[in-house]
Amino acid sequence: MRRTLFLSIALALQATATTAAAEPTRVSAEAIASQPLDRALNALSRQTGLQFVYNTQTAGNPRTPAVPAGLSADAALGRLLAGTGLRYRYLNETTVTIESDAVGTEPSSGMVTPMAVAGTDAAPLQAAATVEGVNPQNLETIQVTGSYSRSLEQAVDLKRTNIGFSDSIVATDVADFPEQNLAEALQRVPGVTIERSKGLGTKVNVRGLPSEYTMVSINDLATASGSGGRDVEFDMFASEIIQQVTVQKSPTAADEEGGIAGSVKISTARPFDYNERKLVVSAEAAHNSISEKVDPRFAFLAADTWGDWGGLVSYSQSKRTNRTDSTSGINFRPMSRFLSASGTRGTQAQAVLARDAGVNIVNRNNTDETNLVVFQDKVGDRVYLNEQDKWGATASLQYKPSSSFSLTFDAMLGGYDATEDEYDAAAYSASSRSTLDTIHEYDATTLSEYGMVVLRDVSYTATQHEMLSKERINKTDYSQYSVAMDWKGQDWYVDAMAGYSGAEKTSDYSNLKHVAYAPSRTRWTGRSGETVPSTPGGFDMYNASDKYLFEAYETTLEKVDDDKYAAQVNVTRMLDLAFLPALRDIKFGGRYTDRSKQRQYGELKITGPLAGSSAWVNTRTMADSPLQSIGDIVPGGAYTIKDLDWQQISNGYARSAFRYDGFYTPFDAGQFYQVDEKVMSLYAMADFAFDIGHVPVTINAGARYVDTKVNSFGYHPIQRPDGSTGYTDTPVSKDGSYDDLLPSFNMTAELSQGLLLRAAASKVMMRPALTDIAYKRTASWGSYRFTDGNPELKPTYAKQWEVGLEKYLDNGALFAASYFRKNIDGVVINSLTGVVEDVAVYNANGTLNGIFDFDVYQPVNAKGSYQVDGVELVAQLPLGMFTPVLEGFGINANYTMLDSSLAGESDLGIRTPMPGLSEKTWNFTAYYENDRFDARVSYNHKDEYVESIGYDMYPIWRDAYGQMDVSIGYRITDNIKVSLKGINLTNEITSGYTMDPSFPTMYEASGRRISLGLRADF
Repeated sequence: MRRTLFLSIALALQATATTAAAEPTRVSAEAIASQPLDRALNALSRQTGLQFVYNTQTAGNPRTPAVPAGLSADAALGRLLAGTGLRYRYLNETTVTIESDAVGTEPSSGMVTPMAVAGTDAAPLQAAATVEGVNPQNLETIQVTGSYSRSLEQAVDLKRTNIGFSDSIVATDVADFPEQNLAEALQRVPGVTIERSKGLGTKVNVRGLPSEYTMVSINDLATASGSGGRDVEFDMFASEIIQQVTVQKSPTAADEEGGIAGSVKISTARPFDYNERKLVVSAEAAHNSISEKVDPRFAFLAADTWGDWGGLVSYSQSKRTNRTDSTSGINFRPMSRFLSASGTRGTQAQAVLARDAGVNIVNRNNTDETNLVVFQDKVGDRVYLNEQDKWGATASLQYKPSSSFSLTFDAMLGGYDATEDEYDAAAYSASSRSTLDTIHEYDATTLSEYGMVVLRDVSYTATQHEMLSKERINKTDYSQYSVAMDWKGQDWYVDAMAGYSGAEKTSDYSNLKHVAYAPSRTRWTGRSGETVPSTPGGFDMYNASDKYLFEAYETTLEKVDDDKYAAQVNVTRMLDLAFLPALRDIKFGGRYTDRSKQRQYGELKITGPLAGSSAWVNTRTMADSPLQSIGDIVPGGAYTIKDLDWQQISNGYARSAFRYDGFYTPFDAGQFYQVDEKVMSLYAMADFAFDIGHVPVTINAGARYVDTKVNSFGYHPIQRPDGSTGYTDTPVSKDGSYDDLLPSFNMTAELSQGLLLRAAASKVMMRPALTDIAYKRTASWGSYRFTDGNPELKPTYAKQWEVGLEKYLDNGALFAASYFRKNIDGVVINSLTGVVEDVAVYNANGTLNGIFDFDVYQPVNAKGSYQVDGVELVAQLPLGMFTPVLEGFGINANYTMLDSSLAGESDLGIRTPMPGLSEKTWNFTAYYENDRFDARVSYNHKDEYVESIGYDMYPIWRDAYGQMDVSIGYRITDNIKVSLKGINLTNEITSGYTMDPSFPTMYEASGRRISLGLRADF
């Protein structure tokens, strides 16, 4: 029986080829390694948008040689078929036949024998058969739709054909896993980890480096963010509207800067990705185990083409209600807090230390002594309720009159509204009224290598007990528009883009604060800390609402506007030079960006029923307001961390009762800043392809010149003779500039069939955070210190190289291993940069306190370099290759290990890794799927890492964290699928400690999340 293979990629919302794959001009920097003809044609089809038809009986499935980087579709086909006895022929603009040189169709007949079809969609089969004269009944077809294994194969193809080191996930892996946002989808990419906050992935770390070291772009346009830095807040992006994400780890000269950690390149869909009308609708309901709320999620995509035109729209909306129970805030506080106090507070602390712990402090004002004795700063029991409303939409209008030209308009819009209620019952041990009473237990051995003594269990004279009702309302609106043109001539390729990316973020924060002072005893427990009454005068802090006095209703308001305009053009010239046959093409281009970020901030305290009134201070108690049990004030019932219950004032009541008519939080002129940044960059690079013996080699080499100009301004503080503080009447501005040349080199060599040696080297940079560039000055009058921004900051640079081996098997399996090194220069630190002499400081009553010299601290680029070494391992293995019994089973795993000399800044000289850097991370996914059923189990793990450095002295660690997620799907019909997904099924706890696990800082539970969904494809 004649067996004809029909290979297809059914592009749906959650199983699509990448937008880049559909654009013919984007193949110029790629290469297809040696592999069977059917796989090579499928890869080339995804890159060019062409559909290939051939007779498998006549053509067979020979192995094809490697295709050099930078070839047109015609040149690539010529190289693929060289020596196979096959030829290619265009039937129309999008369909190409592969046939024998000796046996083929006469041009006049218009008929061919039954053919296999390699193309970008299954749907055109009938049409192609009609054009070709193929009887569809003679075709035995295999069709893969919405398949996880197929998405892995596509990701492998992208990795294989890229000239540099990269890893990708495509739509099925982005949106069909149980992720809550784009950050959580990215955690499955080798070398990528995420930072979690209250059960939600928020920021992305590539190869263990901080999130601000990663460059992020959407449809080739660098993404604006509402943050104060350059890192992108991934939690605001809905994963359903994303079609593909590639993490580029070794840049080319054509890439915008590259990023020290890497570049995250996000693509959305375009209409000509599909060869037929497409409509996909999905709906989901998710349940959180702690809040016990059910949250809806909805998405759809619609695409169609008509003649030369195509249109696509997609939309996603979701709500999320997540409750987190936590003990936290249990950090170290240096004993200088008490010892440096005047009067009996300082002397009593000194005496108690000597009496109960045998610690003799010689000089109470010598921080070299006092910082080595620590106690608990605060113990808090907290409940968070986080409610999110997120929506995102894309639109694309495409004009494509031929395979050689397209003009595309892309738009991406979204909104992210998040309201977080925090109810906090806390005991602030370091109260300004308090000091040591009795030390019940101390530890002079655990941290003895640093000369530190930790007071484990202490009674205090006047602990500040706090009941805090906090509300954070964040609203982010983002938008992105771009126009892209692609043109392909016989020897020239040109693509150009112009676009805008903008984000506007508003943060409204309030804190209703009631306090009560009384003796208490605070100590570490097995996994957190606790506060109990001490006598005489102590009380049960959880059940004494009448003792808590109103202190203030604090409000802050912040608004950030981030706008970026960009334009670029890329030109490729294909070459076939007799004197230099290895040179395949040269590529050159330029990019101009204009970015402006503006920040406004203000704060105000309400202390009475009218503006300026302080009638409530120390007169109104917490009992004077309606109270609710913590188990009733948030959904989900009782506090889950401890056997505790307490009452607080809801944020809803606080907002209505404490904000008087006409209240608003004014912006503070002194906190305003604006940064304008203009960048011009030019690049040139070349692609080479040649054979060394029987080894095909491809090389990409080039350089990018970047010229940057910065203007930053803000207001500077002044103190008037009457004792009041204010700001300069006009902004104070300053310019900065820098330029550099960034070379890059990438190489692949196919040592044997399917075995690739890959190497790369480059110089990359990451620009400083805009908050550090902002030329504003803040004053600490009591500390005689000014803190300035620094527009003259230079980027942080890295010289990096990587070498690796990748083995590709015919069934889509992949084994890869690479070693990389990064030498990082110019890390930004805060440093003393000058002194302002003879600054007059006035008392509150207007009298002169004195004339002082003020130290000026600024962020600067540190001298010296730091080194990061790493190993990355990847394995993708369909188990059916071993035995038919395991057909449909497979694993997908990766492991990254880092060794870094990067040290956190500790004033005590404690060497720590850079905050956020985890030495070991790994992901493991096991899956099974057939025509109707699929199941996946995924576990991701991130080793412990330094989260921050408390008081610039004490490293605070986040414990290692592992999470198991599960997805099960069943296809009811060919068009309808039902799925059951689970996030954090093992209900993992987030925890941390200061310097040693016996000093825990937090214990946080966010629960598991179970969802049921339905998807329909038409």
